Amino acid sequence: MIKKFDYTAILGWSVSRYDRFKICKRQYYYEYYAKFDSMYPKYKIDELKKLTSVPLAIGITVHEVIKVLLERLLKSEEEIDIKRFLDFARRETEEYCRKNTFAEVYYKEINFVNPQDLFNEIEKDLMNFLNSKRYKWLKTKAINNKDNWLIEPSGYGECRLQGIKAYCKVDFLFPVDNVVYITDWKTGKRDAEKHRKQLLGYVSWASYHFGKNPEEVIPVIAYLQPSYDEKIMKFNEYDIEKFIILVREETEEMYSFCSDVGENIPEDKKKFSKTSNNKICNYCNYRELCKD
Repeated sequence: MIKKFDYTAILGWSVSRYDRFKICKRQYYYEYYAKFDSMYPKYKIDELKKLTSVPLAIGITVHEVIKVLLERLLKSEEEIDIKRFLDFARRETEEYCRKNTFAEVYYKEINFVNPQDLFNEIEKDLMNFLNSKRYKWLKTKAINNKDNWLIEPSGYGECRLQGIKAYCKVDFLFPVDNVVYITDWKTGKRDAEKHRKQLLGYVSWASYHFGKNPEEVIPVIAYLQPSYDEKIMKFNEYDIEKFIILVREETEEMYSFCSDVGENIPEDKKKFSKTSNNKICNYCNYRELCKD
């Protein structure tokens, strides 16, 4: 049973939050503290925050289609119609492109995003998954306990790590025998250090909510490109203890940029320095705000 939490203002650690904090403090400020900015209206910062990108669009669409596919498995174990399945994925791609503004277009790097170009990559990801041994295994072995599947559970994956507020949202969790598997789909490049950190977060989340020992939780990173490939890791209590120490240290770093930690009120924006790495700036949604 996933535990529920009352709202608290204090910031919560997550892999993505700390990554943004580490990469560029100013980007981090715009991402999490827009309402405190005195130079730009919040609606303008929020508009930039909502910008998507081609890689992000591919990842989000693939996740959504796989989610629908897994939810269908809960209702029916019949073979899917590949043509209908891909037609659905194409419609999802077109709908996403219609509803969202791409940073590449907003910043005039390209004139428009062709949904077909995105779908070409999305189709590869989906077919790699459908043809994988893991998908076949899900349909034959894991399906026996489908009533206990968690497919992108609602919320943000909140938990407590020795009292520290943290977010570790899983894509897909399912039990087989006495073991809990957690799978995270990846459509982009591999990042061993970052992905290991995510897996440690997932195991900690599952241990907290379900009372599982770390050895009973198997986290899996499923790479969908260029072909289906998995990275499976196993952790023990010592690994989790070290991870929680790291989370505490990173949380304290972010706390140090708050004038009021409990209410999550930031220090003055001047403390949130801009990165000197132009490569990061070139892909930042907020780049136009840093020209002043």
